Amino acid sequence: TMKHDSHLQTKTLGIGKAIAVLTSGGDAQGMNAAVRAVVRVGLFTGARVFFVHEGYQGLVDGEHNIKEANWESVSMIVQLGGTVIGSARCKDFFERPGRLQAARNLVKLGITNLCVIGGDGSLTGADTFRAEWSSLLAELQKEGKITEEEVKKSSYLNIVGLVGSIDNDFCGTDMTIGTDSALHRIIEIVDAITTTAQSHQRTFVLEVMGRHCGYLALITSIACGADWVFVPECPPDDDWEDHLCRRLTETRCRGSRLNIIIVAEGAIDRHGKPITSENIKDLVMKRLGYDTRVTVLGHVQRGGTPSAFDRILGSRMGMEAVMALLEGTPDTPACVVSLSGNQAVRLPLMECVQVTKDVTKAMQNKKFDVAMKLRGRSFQNNWEVYTRLAHVKAPVITQKVKNVVAVMNVGAPAAGMNAAVRSSVRIGLIQGNQVLVVHDGFEGLAKGQIEEASWTYVGGWTGQGGSKLGTKRTLPKKFFKEISANIAKFKIQGLIIIGGFEAYTGALELMEGRAKFEELCIPFVVIPATVSNNVPGSDFSVGADTALNVICMTCDRLKQSAEGTKRRVFIIETMGGYCGYLATMAGLAAGADAAYIFEEPFNIHDLQANVEHLVQKMKSTVKRGLIVRNEKCNENYTIDFICNLYSEEGKGVFDSRKNILGHMQQGGSPTPFDRNFATKMGAKAMTWMSTKIQESIRNGRVFANSPESACVLGMRKRALIFQPLSDLKEETDFEHRIPKEQWWMRIRPLLKILAKYDTDLDTTEHAHLEHVKRTSVDSTSP
Repeated sequence: TMKHDSHLQTKTLGIGKAIAVLTSGGDAQGMNAAVRAVVRVGLFTGARVFFVHEGYQGLVDGEHNIKEANWESVSMIVQLGGTVIGSARCKDFFERPGRLQAARNLVKLGITNLCVIGGDGSLTGADTFRAEWSSLLAELQKEGKITEEEVKKSSYLNIVGLVGSIDNDFCGTDMTIGTDSALHRIIEIVDAITTTAQSHQRTFVLEVMGRHCGYLALITSIACGADWVFVPECPPDDDWEDHLCRRLTETRCRGSRLNIIIVAEGAIDRHGKPITSENIKDLVMKRLGYDTRVTVLGHVQRGGTPSAFDRILGSRMGMEAVMALLEGTPDTPACVVSLSGNQAVRLPLMECVQVTKDVTKAMQNKKFDVAMKLRGRSFQNNWEVYTRLAHVKAPVITQKVKNVVAVMNVGAPAAGMNAAVRSSVRIGLIQGNQVLVVHDGFEGLAKGQIEEASWTYVGGWTGQGGSKLGTKRTLPKKFFKEISANIAKFKIQGLIIIGGFEAYTGALELMEGRAKFEELCIPFVVIPATVSNNVPGSDFSVGADTALNVICMTCDRLKQSAEGTKRRVFIIETMGGYCGYLATMAGLAAGADAAYIFEEPFNIHDLQANVEHLVQKMKSTVKRGLIVRNEKCNENYTIDFICNLYSEEGKGVFDSRKNILGHMQQGGSPTPFDRNFATKMGAKAMTWMSTKIQESIRNGRVFANSPESACVLGMRKRALIFQPLSDLKEETDFEHRIPKEQWWMRIRPLLKILAKYDTDLDTTEHAHLEHVKRTSVDSTSP
């Protein structure tokens, strides 16, 4: 009954309450997904929800700027960039008379809950407003502008902030809404520029946004393998000009036809003097005579469609915001809901604002190490990976090789595999290892399709989709003899296996083979890379984000088509084997009416309920439907069956069309998320490998037989961790090739609520309030 009670509470939590939602400051892609979730989850709980148009300006001006929202008012906005309710820079609200006006407008409408989506400036304003609330009401009552009755009804104001800012400059959150989409825009441009730069052997200097925060610049340089990055938090050493020129010359000598330098608009040197893209261009032209061009990206970065990540982030945060508002009391501080690793957290708004201000202050006082620390774990990890990969001379292979490590791809192709190979090869070389690459998976390991990889072998691989090494689903068991022979022949001391479920089962087989073949007693580690995201031990796998964006793009186009034809339902089939991750997440990101998956069994009554739901929907102003089906969700309810059933039952009301997306989901250029994730995983795996090999040396040769020497490297909640394969065996459903417990199943109710189903929302999973100071400096998030 416990669950049932919490469900009843959620459905009635908002009765008699009113929530207003506004977007303020610079726009960011994904704000609309957040607005949509706040409106629909708010309505689901029984609350009334109001839009405030044009940010704080609308709050001050009132009247037609504050409008009640209904279910349909947020239809078709999830795929739009910017903010549909408008945002304005507002002077009035930052003066007390403006806030008096705003308070009066809210009181008159009975609104005591405010959800603010914006950057740190907007959120600071919200906190001031809350602190002054009772004094504002007292003043309004004294002036006779509101009654005593109204004061009683609106005795306190709840405020929850969502961080919408493409700079990702807000402390306490790993990702702000809009950051991922901005990276998408930047990477599209970098990829395009790379092709022209190679034709002409040019050097390109790209300036990206980020006045006080170098996050976009930093991730971009990891994702495109830039030669150098300038960020405000970590200025270069005083002789940086010489160092930079040396660096560019080296890259060219190694046979590279281009150089890419990324500059954050707020880049400075150690003395706080700005470093501009023009300065850098002049330097390179003068000293090296390279043909150099500058591209300033500007507002392009704020534009375009939100990425799948931002839509899901916006939707999840929107739901959290409503819960935090409705559970708020006069004593709870104004909070921010944000993401830490893969978990939603609530943080006191002012603590976050304070730390964010501290960073700027530290940079002004030239205490750059403090600034880096305050930015948090995630930023530091990224910086570490960047510096390790970029700021080295290509290692000269000496006679004494430390270790011999082989890298391979197994399973089906996934975008980002090449980025993982590149970073493990290069980190391996930096550590003085010999790195071998294996073609065509375990089959290639058996046939001896193995070669040594140099530094330049993997040049330019970060942005390439698919698998350059070649990949196969073959498992190793039947080749143990040949594999063992090749491990001995090539003196392989460790194996990095990048791939999907076969990489995982293959590694388990190798582990079992250790009993018979001592050549297999070497350390190995699996880096999950598959569009299906079904590898046990990791919340995400390399390639899933790219596939999700491909599916999203298709869904957007189909919705647009259905909007024109009206009364049409599209049924889309996604990949994923038995794993419903892609279907669920794509459903959430594209605003689907239902997502059928294997993990949540459904029967004819459910199908009937879905059809009935669509019939009702066609009576509203939204005359279209989108259904997502995972390829193996049910062997009898095939896509044809479901399409026929919908066609028959919807006769005269709507018609149905089907679309099987197929292998295009495995292709495409990897998204910034997959490039960055793969690069970090590759680097971490190789570092672990070098240590493990050294630990396993017995009498001059490697012998590793312990469970800890065969791991999966995965992201769990907030950290990248190595987990012994033997421990993960218990968590695996081998028949259906999925983990028994999957974190994203807890997000499924949100998909149903946003599609207007009466569903159970289990609130036991909700975020609790944490404190920033502690989390930002010692948090272990990835």
